[in-house]
Amino acid sequence: MTSTQRIARHDTDLLEIYPVAGNIGAEIRNISLSADLDDNHIQQIENALVKYKVLFFRKQHHLTDEAHQAFGARLGKIVAHPTVPSPAGTKLFELDASKGGGRADSWHTDVTFVDAFPKISILRGVTIPEYGGDTVWANTALAYELLPESLKQFVGTLRAIHSNNYDYGAERIVTEEHRLNHHKNVFVSSVWEAEHPVVHVHPVTGERALLLGHFVKKLVGFNSRESAQLFELLQNRITRLENTVRWQWQQDDVVIWDNRSTQHYAVNDYGNQPRLVRRVTIEGEPAVAIDGSRSRTVTRPQDAVNDTPDREVNYAAS
Repeated sequence: MTSTQRIARHDTDLLEIYPVAGNIGAEIRNISLSADLDDNHIQQIENALVKYKVLFFRKQHHLTDEAHQAFGARLGKIVAHPTVPSPAGTKLFELDASKGGGRADSWHTDVTFVDAFPKISILRGVTIPEYGGDTVWANTALAYELLPESLKQFVGTLRAIHSNNYDYGAERIVTEEHRLNHHKNVFVSSVWEAEHPVVHVHPVTGERALLLGHFVKKLVGFNSRESAQLFELLQNRITRLENTVRWQWQQDDVVIWDNRSTQHYAVNDYGNQPRLVRRVTIEGEPAVAIDGSRSRTVTRPQDAVNDTPDREVNYAAS
């Protein structure tokens, strides 16, 4: 199947779709997400996802943790996090603002410190603050598309090292000690690094997208200062406001995003209010560069186990 044929597969006639912003994001109304949805509905959700990048669903109050995971399994294999323990008996990732690792307030694509980073994330609002706590997503495919042609040619040759052992406090004005401790003692309990192309080809649509975010440690072949300058140049293109969509959470909302063509940022403006969200994450594959080369593992623990039935782990930092 050619890229053109893949891009054309956007049939969504069974869904009520309402775009939320001009360049990314759509709300789908009057549907109950469930493992019992027929194959046509599942296919059309997948079609809408690669078209709009982020899908929003209100009033999914029927979803328990078990049902959330069962629905996620219709979109692919649910995968576990390399370092962070998950709630007992689940593969859910729990982001609890009352705990050290629960705010995710910097721009990132999920878990890019592994070579086969997740393709889809499914986040459910369990406890939502009275105000604040929105999440913002950015379209990394459009960011690449809008680059000047000369810059496209340059960045298409670049590769970057992504690591979970990144500078957690670098982009934050204030970082509480307990959050730094959680990052050091849990999230970086073992170090994982992967090398990815800065521009990768989406396996379904054939679109080219920038693959960056806060897990980037350095660009291959450049010193730290040069890496930082190039990273900032490209990252600023991704997060231009015109390239984003912002979602104001309500209780029992579910958001599904294509992790291959987005970054996201959880706005940390809700103080000490409770905020609890849970996520199912779907297995991806190594990124493919324009020249056909693939992502590769740089560092991983020798005894690493990424997804076994008896290991209760889950994805963090999202």
